[in-house]
Amino acid sequence: MPSMQLKALLALLPFLALAQSETDSCEPSVDLANGTYVGVSNEHYAQEFFLGIPYAQPPTGSLRFASPKPLTEAFEEPRDATAYGNSCIGYGADTLGLDTPLSEDCLNLNVVRPEGTQPGDDLPVGIWVHGGSYVTGGSSDSRYNLSKIVDQSVQEGKPIIGVSINYRLSYWGFLFSEEMDAAGAGNVAFKDQRLAFQWIHDNIAAFGGSADKVTIWGESAGARSLGMQLIGYEGKYDNLFRSAILESGSPVAQFVGAEEWQPYFDYVVEKTNCSSADDHLDCLREVPWQALNAIFNGTTPSDVKIPFFSAVIDGDFITAQATELLAAGKFAHVPLLLGNNHDEGTAYGKQGINTTEQFQDYVASFSLNSSQVDELTTLYPDDPAVGIPPSYIGRPEAYPFGLQWKRVAAFAGDFQQHAGRRLLAETYAGAGLDVYSYIWNVYVNGIPAIRGATHFQEVAFVFNDVSSSEFDGKPETFVQLADLMSKMWVHFMHDTEPNYDDAYNATTWPKYTLDQPDNIVFDVNRTGLTYVEKDDYRKNEIAYLQTEVY
Repeated sequence: MPSMQLKALLALLPFLALAQSETDSCEPSVDLANGTYVGVSNEHYAQEFFLGIPYAQPPTGSLRFASPKPLTEAFEEPRDATAYGNSCIGYGADTLGLDTPLSEDCLNLNVVRPEGTQPGDDLPVGIWVHGGSYVTGGSSDSRYNLSKIVDQSVQEGKPIIGVSINYRLSYWGFLFSEEMDAAGAGNVAFKDQRLAFQWIHDNIAAFGGSADKVTIWGESAGARSLGMQLIGYEGKYDNLFRSAILESGSPVAQFVGAEEWQPYFDYVVEKTNCSSADDHLDCLREVPWQALNAIFNGTTPSDVKIPFFSAVIDGDFITAQATELLAAGKFAHVPLLLGNNHDEGTAYGKQGINTTEQFQDYVASFSLNSSQVDELTTLYPDDPAVGIPPSYIGRPEAYPFGLQWKRVAAFAGDFQQHAGRRLLAETYAGAGLDVYSYIWNVYVNGIPAIRGATHFQEVAFVFNDVSSSEFDGKPETFVQLADLMSKMWVHFMHDTEPNYDDAYNATTWPKYTLDQPDNIVFDVNRTGLTYVEKDDYRKNEIAYLQTEVY
């Protein structure tokens, strides 16, 4: 490899190439229908990377705020795939932490395969979809280093190919309006993901993977996205995947339509001086992206309500509320592995709530009516003993968390996470599908006790990234749990079954059924690191959310 290329690789891939001393002069290549890509070898992991490969036409110009279009270009000269491509435009810490440039031209993906994998090997494939509240992050984030879990799969004798994708974020992927609805441009971020899955289905055999053994896999907004993929097009998934892993996310949310988005769209049109244009959408497509992004990230007048980023009912990708589609059986019938962290709500709850009146105002902010607010006030009492995290005894101080923090966190976690996870597990189990459900209950390094086993912290364990700060100063059981969880995820991706024989784990992960709705609980403080318990925590509270709120 030329030294300049190596320097560029090391700058962009510090977590993948940190142990690479030298590579073969003949780098790996893959011949696709539209041309040849040349990747890079990594000796430390004995893997081959193909990075930054486009899966769609750039969503720029006339394709801004439009459904993604498949690639049509063919090329004769081999193209470089040794460095991550652009990241999608977003905002927040996860985006700021990326080393890759931000651009509208960001619809690309990365493939990590065991060294020597050839067409015809038909390895199972895990497609990672990153989270970040739909506004931030990217596939080049070092926390999503696929090398370690791919290496784990090889060591386990269950080799897989790992793929990670980018998709449009923030308003670039979630803006909606009556004009966009008429143009068929709703849910474009989710359509990006679907087109990426289609590209992988059509091309993964050339990398040595099997289009028939694909698992879609994500966390937080990534898992929510995959929940949308399960109900997208009313469950018609065209066999683009055979199983799904959803870590802290489900499709259950309050979807809105073009009418709710229209005031914000009109505001953007006015701010960009597109009001006088014959076609507002065409005008917005000609505005420099930096100018648009400044409006998106700027202060919005208080009288302009902005809906939460989520799926929208566009009559195409999403035709009804998730609860309606699930109840009607209109979802992808595939094996499912899903779960929550015990104290999800400490990542979602609003701080500074000290009185019941403030709690009620907070609950009402989720577009709930007065009777719902009254019932939820009763179901989630001002009693720190029944709030979360349970290990934090008593009330926090009034500042910054608030006297009713544990009450707020319990409601927020159930509303945002636990109720949807349970409903999805019950629905899939009721359809006779294989469902494996978990609760993760570990206090990692760097997270204060008042946050408990909070959102996102299981990711390093699943990726088997024991070098991350979550493990600093912790006992060997943390490393053992990462080994256990990453192997279970590998086995599920390889065989759609997470169980395997292990010296320090004797617990079998049971299937979740309506007769026995059991979770496996991951807990470093238990012998064997796991135990099984019935999925009935906050039963009445969650049942009310499922039946009366969503």
